[in-house]
Parts: sequence; structure tokens; C-alpha cells
Amino acid sequence: MILLFTALGDSYGAGFEYASDLIVSTFNDASGYVPHPKHKLAPGVYTDDTQMSLAIAEAMISGEPWTPMMLADRFVLAFKRDPRKGYAGHFYRFLKEVNSGGEFLEKIKNSSDKSGAAMRAGPLGVLPRIGDVLTKCRIQAALTHNTTDGMNAAMAASLLTHYFVHGLGPKATVGQFITDYVPGQWAVKWMGPVGARGWQSVRAAITSVEDCSSMTELLKRCISYTGDVDTVAAIALGAAAHCDEIVKDLPPALINGLENGTFGRDYLIDIDTQLMRLKNG
Repeated sequence: MILLFTALGDSYGAGFEYASDLIVSTFNDASGYVPHPKHKLAPGVYTDDTQMSLAIAEAMISGEPWTPMMLADRFVLAFKRDPRKGYAGHFYRFLKEVNSGGEFLEKIKNSSDKSGAAMRAGPLGVLPRIGDVLTKCRIQAALTHNTTDGMNAAMAASLLTHYFVHGLGPKATVGQFITDYVPGQWAVKWMGPVGARGWQSVRAAITSVEDCSSMTELLKRCISYTGDVDTVAAIALGAAAHCDEIVKDLPPALINGLENGTFGRDYLIDIDTQLMRLKNG
């Protein structure tokens, strides 16, 4: 259930993104969703992390050739059918202005090293071969994050999910596994606030998964760093959805409180089911 748990982490984390230490220490108990102190996001509503992950998953399920144009079309479609807050301001305005994948590719500035390509990379981990995971991840990342750090963060995030979906080892060694394939300090424990750069969110997610034994503990740990914590939680929970060493104990208030409109909880579960059919090729 990669998408479902991505959305749970994203929606819960949205209430704490760049919030003060006091708000995090006071309200980060995983008992329910909280409104963000500044942004007008309804509690339990997911953001761009989940919407773009959903676009990637739908692209995979479609079986269409994995091209920049197809992916750009999917990103535009996912936003246009369900415009939602949570995107970075400039990218939100960009998606409002473009009307096709072709226009997306023509106008996009793809030199970011932030977390956008990494936050949506989790579904690619379902693919059975590491080479295919990395190749397709590079293509999707290049649309918006055609930088060394942006690419590496995305590939690391996809392998975090791949490791658990395919049962490649204990969670304590997932950071080292990723380091074997992607340049970066993925096995080094993360400490302190998480900034906007993608590698920071991914390293914090890896550390959290390695150190926690339940989903509730994992969720609270991701938020405790402060900073870009909705992305940390989205990446970590999406990957941990298939980790047998992590107990799935999230409170019913979080699961039942997740939005369930046209593209909400039930839709995510349905796409998750279809996505997992790709696990064995």
C-alpha cells in the first residue's frame, strides 16, 4: 500500500511543514491530523507529494512507453483534474498555466535539486529489476530535477521502496544497500532539521525507517526533525508499507480521517492494488 501510506505521511506531515519546534513538540502525537499554523490546508488532505506519486503510479500501470512526454502529460492531468494546494508556489502557478505535456516540457525549468523528484519516486520501487527502477527514475526526475543531487535523491528514494517490496534484507542495512547503487551518504544517520534539498529528505527518511519498529513511531520520528517533514514522512511511510519489521499500528483516526473524495483513500488503495501487479514483471 505504497500510495496509501505515502498519503498518510504526507497528510499528517502537512500540518507540521516548517512549523515551529513548539508546535511540533506539542502536537506531534499521531492521534489525529492538525491544521497548519499558516497554510490553509484542511486536516487530512494530501499534497503534491502524494498527487505526483499517484501520477507516477498511474503512468506505470498504463503500460505506455516511458517517455518525458508521457510523464509530463500525466503530471498535468493529475493536477488539472484535481487542483490542490501544497505545491511550491512557482510550480503551482506553472501547472495552472500549462495545458499539455508538450507545453510542460517546453516551459519547465528543470535545474532544481530540491525534493520534488524524490517525493514521487516511491512507486517505481515496485519494478522487479534494479536497473529498470534506476533508468525510469532518472527519466522522471530529469523532467524537473535534472541535477546530480536531484537525480540521486530520487533514485535513492525509489530504491528505499524497492528494498522492502522485494524483501532484499533487514531494514538496518537499507542505507548501505542504497549506497551500493547511488552516490551519497545514505547510510549516515540524519540529525537535525530537514531543509528543502532532496537528499536531506531522503536521508532523514532512511534513518527513520532503520531506527523505528512501528508506523506510529516512524511517523512521529519523521515529524520530529522539523523542516520539510511532510516529504520525509511521505517517503518513509510509503517505503515502510512493505517492511515486515515495522508494525502497521497507525491510529484509526489517521486512516479514517484521510480524505476520501474522488482521488482519496479508496482510489489510492485501488491504484496500489494495480501497482503491485507489476512486482513480478
